[in-house]
Amino acid sequence: MKENMQDDLFDSLLLELRRGTIILSVLSQLKLPQYGYSLVVLLENKGIPVEAGTLYPLLRRLEKQNLLESNWDVDAAKPRKYYQLSEYGRQIYDRLCAQWYEMVEKMDNLIKG
Repeated sequence: MKENMQDDLFDSLLLELRRGTIILSVLSQLKLPQYGYSLVVLLENKGIPVEAGTLYPLLRRLEKQNLLESNWDVDAAKPRKYYQLSEYGRQIYDRLCAQWYEMVEKMDNLIKG
């Protein structure tokens, strides 16, 4: 297989792997209120780049699923919608974290053999 084809395949597989972690990544940063762009910057600064075109639909979906609450801040020069975990969202986040750590342990066992 040619090197650039391998790179393309690797990039595609890596994208799939990252997609599987985006929800947990976003939820982990919403214990305190964040607006969309601040969340993009926060995640990127922590090594998890997320496109705004991916994040905003995800935030709306998570809010629709009652995992997030939102409030508009209209006092600033530019109105911003702030998102934060709901109580239900905190419960789901805690359960997802427990599953994450269990999966990491199992994957670690598989990879290290």
